[in-house]
Amino acid sequence: MERRGLIDGQAMGLMLLFCLCLGMQHVVLKLAGPDVAPVLMLALRSGIAAALVIGYMKWTREPLDLFGRNLRPGLAVGVLFTLEYLFLGEALRYTTASHAVVFMNASPVFSALILHFLVREERMAALQWLGILLAFGGIALAFLGQSDGPIAVPDMLWGDFLALLAGFCWAFTTVIIRASRLAHSSARQTLLYQLLVAFLLLTAAAGLSGQWGFNPTLRAFVSLGFQAVIVSFGAFMIWFWLIRHYHASRIGVLGFMTPLFGVVLGRLILDEPIALSFLFGALLVVLGILLVNGHCWLKRLLVRHRPVA
Repeated sequence: MERRGLIDGQAMGLMLLFCLCLGMQHVVLKLAGPDVAPVLMLALRSGIAAALVIGYMKWTREPLDLFGRNLRPGLAVGVLFTLEYLFLGEALRYTTASHAVVFMNASPVFSALILHFLVREERMAALQWLGILLAFGGIALAFLGQSDGPIAVPDMLWGDFLALLAGFCWAFTTVIIRASRLAHSSARQTLLYQLLVAFLLLTAAAGLSGQWGFNPTLRAFVSLGFQAVIVSFGAFMIWFWLIRHYHASRIGVLGFMTPLFGVVLGRLILDEPIALSFLFGALLVVLGILLVNGHCWLKRLLVRHRPVA
């Protein structure tokens, strides 16, 4: 069995880069909105990234087996992945990137809650239940964190709700991967199912909803390149390398950095207003994610620093 290492400087640096990319994707989608509709952007990036993944698998001589036993769960995660980004694309038409990144990245809380009832090995400890309560309290508080900014409050609430639905879809994707044959399949194969189905369905959705305009500006092409090459291909290749060489549960603890990056970058790049109640709600969500994903690490830390009687 391959031995996985403890978290070191290399893992911290790569995970920092991974979370930065995921937090930045919402900002880039919002930034490119005047030139490319978010749903069309997400469709194009999925197609380009799928081609890159296929090229990588051919280069490493990893077999493509899209129509084998994994077809049904593969199609299921593909549809959920499509819905996740369809909801995100629509959410960014109504709310800020800061709000979208927080609500969407609450997904580990939802997946932990669902897996608790479906998979015996995934039963949550008391510290995780505390994280669930904090995260849901943070979501409720963040929903109240509206202000009289450039976006009308009813529109922002609708956008926040769509981003939350994106997070639910991400959570159900995790559940299916964990509880189906995909748990023993290649991570790149699973990603390919998601990207190919998303490309087909999001392209259709863009056409049916009239979100078909592409203004060929430098900003549009830079944004598309970032979304396709850096996020959908590069960032996930980093993630796959990390979970191969380190314990996924320990690496996952660092995922709380994604919403933090998203909020900060939304403020710095897009000058998005951040209400105080939303900020406190976002911090509660981040703390909840940390407790849900990192309860084992936190328990070991507490035991290590407990005074000896």
